[in-house]
Amino acid sequence: MSSKVFFDVGISLDGYMAGPNASPGNPMGDGGRAMHGWIFQTATFREILGIPGGGGEQGTPDDARVQHVFARTGAYVMGRRMFDEGEVGWPENPPFRGPVYVLTHSPREPWVRQGGTTFHFVTDGLANALAQAKAAAGGKDVRISGGIDTVRQAIRAGLLDECTIHVAPNLLGAGKRLLDGLAPGEMKLVPVRADGSALVTHLDYRFAQAS
Repeated sequence: MSSKVFFDVGISLDGYMAGPNASPGNPMGDGGRAMHGWIFQTATFREILGIPGGGGEQGTPDDARVQHVFARTGAYVMGRRMFDEGEVGWPENPPFRGPVYVLTHSPREPWVRQGGTTFHFVTDGLANALAQAKAAAGGKDVRISGGIDTVRQAIRAGLLDECTIHVAPNLLGAGKRLLDGLAPGEMKLVPVRADGSALVTHLDYRFAQAS
């Protein structure tokens, strides 16, 4: 079975994936971290990040979501802006545990980190980055991690099979909305599943062209 390409992102209740003033010194923008508070409550993510003291909730729908997305993913693709924001904040053992292909206009040697994560810098476009990621994924799926522009580019190019959107009960009021600028015909989705907790609602979709 060939690798599926998917994105799995969090948004606010008013549709923002990032708050205003996002920068390497302010990842996800003003208020953006609050959208992802649910994931830091899960035992799986705390273990992946190596948060001292462990803790977190096990066996919940939220924890199962985190386990599933990391188990299914064999390689990642992300935009340079997301990488720039993360480079200054990720620990020496980043939470990818696999190859990450970064879209960029500036060539750079691979950046090897602990835990099996290596960042590769791709200068010839999204399609080639995806081809490399699929080849490296070992039969697992490829996750487009972000940022927003990279996700939209993949949607417009018809390169996605599935997506999951985690809707947090937070209002940002400004920033960058995930789906701004997309025409109605550019994203035809088939609902697959919905569940969640008091902290977040998880929505799974299949792209109609991938049916």
